[in-house]
Amino acid sequence: MPVSTPNRAALVADTAIALLAERGMRGLTHRAVDEAAGLPQGSTSNVARTRQALLELAVRRHAEREAGVLAEGETPDPSGGAESLADGLALAVHRLLTEGRTLLVARYELALEATRRPELRAFYDATGAVFKDQLAALLTAAGSPDPARHVLSLLAWMDGLMFACTAGSFSREVPGLEEVRADLRELLAGMLRG
Repeated sequence: MPVSTPNRAALVADTAIALLAERGMRGLTHRAVDEAAGLPQGSTSNVARTRQALLELAVRRHAEREAGVLAEGETPDPSGGAESLADGLALAVHRLLTEGRTLLVARYELALEATRRPELRAFYDATGAVFKDQLAALLTAAGSPDPARHVLSLLAWMDGLMFACTAGSFSREVPGLEEVRADLRELLAGMLRG
C-alpha cells in the first residue's frame, strides 16, 4: 500500500532532518533521502522537486517538531508569570539538549545554509518569527517592560547554551534540568525587575 502524500512528506522531511544532523548539508540530497527513508528512487523529488523546496520542507517540519517538544500541559501558562515561563522554557531546552540533539544539529545546519541562500533566509526567519511572537506574548504577560529586547536576550541565552552543549566547547557537559531552570529564573528575575 503506498504511503499517503502528507505522511510521505513528513517521512521525507524527518529523513532530511536526520541526514542533516548525521551528514551535514553536503549529505542532504534527494537520492540520499530516498535511500535513507527506504523510498523508491524519485520519491523525494515528487514531494520536493528542488533543493530549495526540500530545505523549506525540512525547516517547516523542524519547526513543527521543536514546537512539539512540550506537551500541551507543559507549555508556560501566561498567567503563571516568570515562574511558569522559566519552568516551561527550562523543560524545552533540557529536552532538546538530551532527547533532541538531532534537531539541534539540523537547526545549525539549516541556519548556516540560510546565511548563504537569501530565499531560505526569508523562509527560515518567517518560520522562527512564530516562536518569537509567542515568547514576546509570554514575556509581556510576565510583566516585561521591554518584550522585544527581552526576547532577543532570552533567545540568545538559550541558543548559546544549546549550541555550547551540542556543538561547542561544552558538548560533553549537558546541564541538568534544575540547573537550566535556576539559570532561567535568575535571567528572568533580572529582566522583569521593575
